[in-house]
Formats: sequence, structure tokens, C-alpha cells
Amino acid sequence: MIKSLITILLMSVIAMPQTVKTGLEVLMADNYAALKGKRVGLITNPTAVDTRLNSTIDILSNAPGVQLTAIYGPEHGARGEYAAGDYVSNYTDEKTGIPVYSLYGKNKKPNADMLKDVDVLLFDIQDIGCRSYTYISTMGLAMEAAAEFNKEFIVLDRPNPLGGNKVEGGPVEPGFISFVSQFNVPYVHGLTVGELALLLNGEGMLKDGKKCNLKVIGMKGWNRNMLFRETGLPWVLTSPHIPYTESPVYYVTTGIIGELGVISEGVGYTIPFQTFAAEWINGDKFATAMNALGLEGVIFRPLTFKPFYGKSSGKTLHGVQIFITDYNKADLLRIQFSLLEVHNKMYKDKNPFDLAEKSRHSMFDKVVGTDKVRETFVKYGTYESVKDLLNKDVEKFKEIRSKYLLY
Repeated sequence: MIKSLITILLMSVIAMPQTVKTGLEVLMADNYAALKGKRVGLITNPTAVDTRLNSTIDILSNAPGVQLTAIYGPEHGARGEYAAGDYVSNYTDEKTGIPVYSLYGKNKKPNADMLKDVDVLLFDIQDIGCRSYTYISTMGLAMEAAAEFNKEFIVLDRPNPLGGNKVEGGPVEPGFISFVSQFNVPYVHGLTVGELALLLNGEGMLKDGKKCNLKVIGMKGWNRNMLFRETGLPWVLTSPHIPYTESPVYYVTTGIIGELGVISEGVGYTIPFQTFAAEWINGDKFATAMNALGLEGVIFRPLTFKPFYGKSSGKTLHGVQIFITDYNKADLLRIQFSLLEVHNKMYKDKNPFDLAEKSRHSMFDKVVGTDKVRETFVKYGTYESVKDLLNKDVEKFKEIRSKYLLY
């Protein structure tokens, strides 16, 4: 038993042989041909590394024939210096002396002054495949700026940790466009950042329907059935609460619930987004009720823990840990609303929508892309009542996106 546990732990930390070359590696192998003779502005963060974990910033600042003139940092900063939601100011990168312009502060979109020394904007960030994660919002707004100021835009493609087949979540309705739902794509879109850029450009989703001069430097060896672990690439946490290769999957199973600020989704503990817990929950009974639903591809086990920081810091919480056992069969968004459904039946006086601050309702709606899901769920309290809303236009989107698939 102990030997098998050790084997599992070793498998979780030892990467598989590399089978995928990222857009960065393809660019390097081509001797940076796409950048020669151009002043380059790099939109990046700590996830942009080669297989030796060298930063794209450092690679390009030392690359022969490449003139890196500006760096742009999204949420968390270009080198990961800031926490989630922190206001980020402009600064100078200490290592290279290159100016860093914040795209998560006063400006979320590059302006004329920020682009004055740039011919091409280069985007290299590892995303997690979910609409509410703000890196794709940054990419799309930067594409708009490239269109407005006649700058070339190049995406160095990277894998989608959720694979390239799963599509879940309804559209963003008018009035609910925000930085956590910047573009009208499903919550889980099943595209790489390069494919998404092609779709935003090709479908006129940028401001006023403008199109930028876009180029995608694609990966080699990636296919749509791959989860991140299968790529053999090193995983650099995309933000403080996405530390593991599996974290993007669990982000989709509880991240929306977390917006209410009532139930612990595990942020502040060692397994962020993998829990559903509160002081009043009986973990054994709750796990039994969840497993009795027979949801495909997922199992729930009782769990008790104390978060180290955050909204429930120091409190003893009880609930369940979520285990995805068959990713292809699991309906990730259904898990969220099934958890809420069972919870509200068992603890009628602890409805998270009643306990949450009204400002959290607004954030919940922005992430979901509509207020209809919340209003309908509050009224009927079941996953079935919101199922059609959560799957609205998914098949239509699959048809549209098929024009932009690179792999």
C-alpha cells in the first residue's frame, strides 16, 4: 500500500517525456525569424518559459537580432510579483532595464504612449482554457489596440490544460461583458490561445469589428485529446491558486461557487478549487448524497480542514474533496450546480445566495455571463432548471470554432 502511494506521488511530480513544442520553442528553432528587424513588445508572465524554465523575457532580451523594447504585464505582473486582484503600476524590469507597462491597473488595454516604441506585440502566456480567467481578456484587448494603432500581433501558442474537446457554458449576454467575461465565448471554450485569437479576429469580436494583423506561431506535437500532463512540458503555476496541472479542471468545478464568498472551494488550503466545505456541513452525509447522484467521471470523499488564509482562515471546515476520475465523461459545470443543489436541500437555512453579499451576486453573474442562471437557480434550486442556460449555444459555438482549429 505504502509503495503504491509513493509511486502515485512520484508520478505526480515527474514530468512525462516531452511530446509538445510550444510556439516559443518553434520560434526559437526558426532563429526568431518572425521578429527580426522589428521592435518587439512582449505581453507575458512567469508561465512563459522554455523546457529549461528560462523566461521568455530573458530569452528574447538576449536573442540575437531581436530588439525587445517593451514588456506588458497582465494580472499578477510580468514576473508574478503581484497577488490576485492587486493593482499593478508601470515599472522597470530590474533584470533587463526594459520598461514594463501594466495591463492590470489604470489601463487594461495598451494606449498610444505604451505602444510608441513597438512594431509588433508578442503574446506568450499559459492560459487555463476558461473564459473567466483574465489572461485571454488581456490578449483580446491588446489585439484591439494592435488593430487601432496598426501594430502586428503574434501569438506564441501553448496547450489548453482542459484539452481541445470539452466545451461547456452558455454565452455572455449583453450587459454582462466584463474583464472576467470579455468576449462572447463559452465558459469552457476548448481552444488554445492561438485558436482563440484567430476566432476573435475572424468573427469580428474585437471592438467595432476591427481586425488586427494577426499571426499564430503554432505548437508541434499537441493534439486535442491531450491534458497538460501528457505534453511533457513543465507546469508553472499560472496564478497562486492554480498550482498544479490539474488545477484548471477543478477551477471549472467550483470557481463560480467561490465568487459568492460563502462556501470554501479550497482557496487558502493546499487543494484550491477542489473542495466544497463550510463549518455547518456534515462531510460524511454530504459525500454520500453527492455520490448517490451517480455523476459520471467524479467521486466525492469527506474532508475536514482548516484554511491557512483567506475568508475562512483558522476555521474548521467540513465537506467534500472532489476527485475527477474520468475527465472525458465529467460535466464540470454540472458538478458546481449539483453541489449547490444538494447543499441547499440539506441546509435550507444556509443558502449561499442568501448569505452572500449582494456585490458577490454581481460578480457571480459576470463570471457566468448572465443573471438568468442565478435567478433561475434561486427560484427552482436544481441543476436541471439551469441546464439549458448553461448549455445554450454550445453546439452553435462548436460549429463556429471549427473554422479556427489548428490541431
